[in-house]
Amino acid sequence: MEKIFDKLNESQANAVKQTEGPVLILAGAGSGKTTTIISRLAYLIEVLGIPASNTLTLTFTNKAAKEMKERSLKMIENVAYPPLLCTFHKFGLLFLKFNIHLLKRQNNFVVIDTDDKKRIIKKINNELPTPLIASEISRYKNSLLTPDDAYKQAELFNYKQIAEVYRDYEKYLNENNLVDFDDLIALTYKLLNDNPELAEATSKKYQYIMIDEYQDTNELQLKLIQKLCTTHNNICVVGDDDQSIYGWRGAHIRNIMEFHEDFPGTHVFKLEENYRSRSPILKVANALIEHNRSRLGKKLIATRGDGEDVTILNSNDENEEARKIALKIEKLLASGVSAAEIVVLYRVNVLSRSIEEGLNRSGIGYKLVGGLRFYDRAEVKDLISYIRVITNNHDDFSLKRIVNKPKRGLGKASVDKLELAAHAHGTSIYEYIKTADTATLESLVRKKNTVTLRQFIKDIEKVAIVATESTYEFIDVLEETFHLKDIYKGMQDEADRVLNIDEFYGLFRDFVKTQPESSLDEFLNELTLQSEQDQVEGESIYMMSIHASKGLEFEHVFIIGLEEGFLPLLGDGSDLEEERRLGYVSMTRAKDTLTLCHAGSRFYKGRRSELQKSRFFNETGLCQGSLTVEKNTAFKKGDLVRHKIFGTGRVTGVMKTGREFKLNINFAGTSRDILASFVERL
Repeated sequence: MEKIFDKLNESQANAVKQTEGPVLILAGAGSGKTTTIISRLAYLIEVLGIPASNTLTLTFTNKAAKEMKERSLKMIENVAYPPLLCTFHKFGLLFLKFNIHLLKRQNNFVVIDTDDKKRIIKKINNELPTPLIASEISRYKNSLLTPDDAYKQAELFNYKQIAEVYRDYEKYLNENNLVDFDDLIALTYKLLNDNPELAEATSKKYQYIMIDEYQDTNELQLKLIQKLCTTHNNICVVGDDDQSIYGWRGAHIRNIMEFHEDFPGTHVFKLEENYRSRSPILKVANALIEHNRSRLGKKLIATRGDGEDVTILNSNDENEEARKIALKIEKLLASGVSAAEIVVLYRVNVLSRSIEEGLNRSGIGYKLVGGLRFYDRAEVKDLISYIRVITNNHDDFSLKRIVNKPKRGLGKASVDKLELAAHAHGTSIYEYIKTADTATLESLVRKKNTVTLRQFIKDIEKVAIVATESTYEFIDVLEETFHLKDIYKGMQDEADRVLNIDEFYGLFRDFVKTQPESSLDEFLNELTLQSEQDQVEGESIYMMSIHASKGLEFEHVFIIGLEEGFLPLLGDGSDLEEERRLGYVSMTRAKDTLTLCHAGSRFYKGRRSELQKSRFFNETGLCQGSLTVEKNTAFKKGDLVRHKIFGTGRVTGVMKTGREFKLNINFAGTSRDILASFVERL
């Protein structure tokens, strides 16, 4: 008991002890959220005697899950099996491994990443923009729409085309036993929804559920959580409505705002004591977020005391800004500050260019988080494809990537012929090459290619045998057999590519050392679940978007682009309240110093533009900004709203009138002007 409670404040302790029924913990930035979660988990297991296997703790990033797992195991003793603490997607992966057979699918499926998804889509349709199709398919899956549903709903011809691509895409995934990221949640929910007995058994297994970063959940994740609570209501969610910044990718702030409606009888606890930031930083962040109307309300209280005032860095243009920031960073480094404790944040990725150039000129090393990820590099994707084919011979997608790497004399036309022939025979390309008679193969590809292809199959099978006997030796045999480093001989960036291959081999060996019982399938699926924040390690200045910084903290934070149009981002579809939350998140990353940067002009989209200071300067009380908004509205064009008398309608316009906002709303074809305070957003 003492070990659990000795480091908790009163609010945290009360939240930990409330184990029964729905619990909402509103945890402000830097308020000891993770400490509270793992203390609650330890309390359930160590004090109440709840079996660890009957608990489930879900979060959003591998980094957060890893930290929570390591810290919780230090607090929990004498458990036969550790509690399940993982990301939503990892939970879906584990659940599907045991239950996907109910969908008449094999459990040796492979999870494809975003790049794989786009390649498949491009093969099906290369006329419409691939990112648009990928985004729509993701939206369909998160809305639980089948391809037929999507087709019926589509009003425009292009969206009917997208629905048809969705149908072919789903067919391809099924035929190749693949699942994408969205499937990990959508198929899990489908299984629970279609099988009440399974939902009941799963809910009984996980009697105490905790969800981290609840403000980031979407509608489908809420439905999944409700299914997991089929037999009980012991659901504890931890989150911060003021840090809800993922509306653009489907996160729904209403999940945290209306948690008490989804789970009646909710106990609410507010964690407001901040253990991260100095008082001047919190003063500015609190002042900014108080301008939002749609919030549950709390105020961060500094426990670390006073510190340096927030600095405003005014520059004429982005080049002057870069020079000034580089100079400040040089001074910090010279004073002994660790490079890893300094970060430059921005709302729009393109703003990083000038800062990168400024740091390069000053000889300051930096790491750009969110750039080309290690696992997205061509040479690494090739290695992953080899392992995929070894674990699943029928993965045509991966086989086509590697069948001519190293070169085996096969052109695209030859590979296309093989694929058509394989499909005509109702088999995979691998199986077709292996079983077709020599004369048939030679009619599709040249004679010498037939010999090469047959040897390729033999080599795959040889390496596969090694994989089953010794996972550790597998990677060496893979290189010795296929000489993958030779693919890049003579290339300008050969050294870098070979270094990346060696890095991958090292990562594989490390995985086998730490998880000796794991299979190649599990290694592949762990890779696919990597996230942007997994890049944050080592000694360097960090540069990243505000979105990527969420959940991180640094001693010294520079925020650039505090101008109207950049932060806040303005225009059709933008949400001023979410922009304000982005500003709040960026400010509360800072522990000791915060520098807010503004440039009078920037070179953007091919021309130089004069800029106005962000209104956030005014709202934080630091200095005069471009605009003063006395009262903000939570509504924007396109929102679906409900009126007590007129029913459901869609906002078509937002206008300020005195100290109130007037909405133009289309109610089933009838347009009406209604004051914002008389409707609620759906």
